[in-house]
Amino acid sequence: MEAHSSQGGLTLKAYGGDGAVLLAFDVDDSLRADLAGFAVEYSAPGSPPRWIANRLTFNKPIVAATTPEERRAIWTPTSQAPLQKFHWVHFPSEVLAGNFTYTATAMLFKTGSETELQSGPQTSVQLDLAATHHKRFRLGFTRGYLSSQAYADRFNNAPIVPSPETIDFDTQPFEAQYEWLGFDARKLIFELLDETLADPGLSLDVLAYDLDEPDVIRRLQQLGSRVRVFLDDSDSHTKPNAHGELPLEADAKRLLSGSAGAANVKTGHFQRFAHNKVLIQRRGDTALKVLAGSANFSVRGLYVQSNNVFLFDDPGTAELYEQAFEQAWAHPLGEFDQSPIAAKWFERSGEGLPDFAVSFSPHTDESVSLARVADAIAQAQSSVLFAVMEIGNSSGPVVKQISELPTRSGLYAFGTTQKLDGALKVTTPADPNSPFIPFSYLSKQTPAPFRAEVAGGAGIVIHDKFVVCDFNGAHPVVFAGSSNLAGGGERENGDNLVAFSDRDVATAYAIEAIQMIDHYRFRAVQSKATQQTPLRLKQRSEDWTHDYFDPASPRQHERLLFVS
Repeated sequence: MEAHSSQGGLTLKAYGGDGAVLLAFDVDDSLRADLAGFAVEYSAPGSPPRWIANRLTFNKPIVAATTPEERRAIWTPTSQAPLQKFHWVHFPSEVLAGNFTYTATAMLFKTGSETELQSGPQTSVQLDLAATHHKRFRLGFTRGYLSSQAYADRFNNAPIVPSPETIDFDTQPFEAQYEWLGFDARKLIFELLDETLADPGLSLDVLAYDLDEPDVIRRLQQLGSRVRVFLDDSDSHTKPNAHGELPLEADAKRLLSGSAGAANVKTGHFQRFAHNKVLIQRRGDTALKVLAGSANFSVRGLYVQSNNVFLFDDPGTAELYEQAFEQAWAHPLGEFDQSPIAAKWFERSGEGLPDFAVSFSPHTDESVSLARVADAIAQAQSSVLFAVMEIGNSSGPVVKQISELPTRSGLYAFGTTQKLDGALKVTTPADPNSPFIPFSYLSKQTPAPFRAEVAGGAGIVIHDKFVVCDFNGAHPVVFAGSSNLAGGGERENGDNLVAFSDRDVATAYAIEAIQMIDHYRFRAVQSKATQQTPLRLKQRSEDWTHDYFDPASPRQHERLLFVS
């Protein structure tokens, strides 16, 4: 899932992820003085090439007050508005089988000109984005809130739920939106549900925190007594809100109890939350497949938030999750942390699978699971990339290691987190102490229906929970799952955490982290842009490449890391 090419002093490296490509560029010193940026065109299998567009130009400034509609009108082919950065994450409109071709051109300033361009060296790479090296493992991400601008382009900001929202509303009017927003994460969930429905000999065990996606619930209802569901019963899922309205999960419990039988639906919350999001497919007493990850089986989880899921087509792994299910089913409140399934990491590998290990909480001591994560961060040699829902109010060894990342020279540390008070944090190597972005700003700049999700800090947008160490190094590792990676959660919540020691998996998560960081970093910079200091492409005399070739700047580290 990587490709590399150099020609005439220009280098292009491409990394494939889940429906996305990370492009990394570099140039020899001989090109640097005239470099205006990079133009990129790509062609999907069987299609003609098309230019990637840039949201910045030389002569159309963007400021804090620029609306999404105005920004959309500015987008310009990179042959005319080159990318003035040394990496770019691209999302093809469709992921087709066969090779995608990416061609990069070093765009040069004409002699004596501040903005006139001419083409320089050019080089191309090919990637098959539909290829997979793991026949029994699949990974999928939602498109999430990051795609709000693309959603506006494609769906004209159409609502994603009716008003009022119910547990069983007709989803047909929203099907195209759900398919696009939920992307591969939704596809994996519904493929497993439909496969189970189609075979009368199969059954399903479900661990769910948020549960209100109508088509998920309808499929679980159709399974009848072939499904067992363990639901979280903490206050947010059982108590009325300020308007006296019960949460939709109460309706989900009622519907599933009616279809599966009351004995097949249980609730609990361990010491705090039953926080897993897991589907386990069984045939009789044999577990066959398991799906887990960060995505709740909810409208918000699949169609608004940034989330991920993974599927193991492996009875051994499914059986481990089934043991956790059975332990929760029998003793959710007081005995799980004392059970063998919560006592250690379970190492897994096999043909068609990545190398990985899995851990189940709650534990008596958070170090059972988190020490491994903290150690990996501490021992990282080149990079740590992360997207963690909440860090500011959390504790534990992982939070400690992440908070210390800005002090580690020579390490590329980059990530996003969101606090429950509704403030968004972007940690960048160039500005490790970057300010929080008020959601009041984001809500003004975000098109409906996403505006309602962020107004007043009403909802978590960055819901991913993963850390990637040395993604393109000799020993990459990524940690992901439902765990918030905090000490309190690992002692008190029903969760799972997976450690993947696999380059392809680490790369996919790294691309997800980088595209989120780029998105929110651009919003942070835009929030400060004024008519006097607008966002636009730099002219020749402004030397936009300086930091990327300055040994003292993290930008040089970024440039060299991504093309290595």
